[in-house]
Amino acid sequence: MEHAFLVQHKRADTGHVKIIGVYSSPSKADAAIQRLKGQPGFGDYPDGFTIDAYELDQEHWVEGFVDL
Repeated sequence: MEHAFLVQHKRADTGHVKIIGVYSSPSKADAAIQRLKGQPGFGDYPDGFTIDAYELDQEHWVEGFVDL
């Protein structure tokens, strides 16, 4: 079972989410976060980074959606 590791950043004050990248290992995902923490904007919200593991070749949202 292979996984991809999605790095995102979310600002706590606005809720805006940025997709940073998709990495082949947790250590590469963490290294990206370490490189970006000092960049403008990211440094103001260093706790906004997350890493989520996704199994490859699988649907991850299967319930459909409703337009609001």
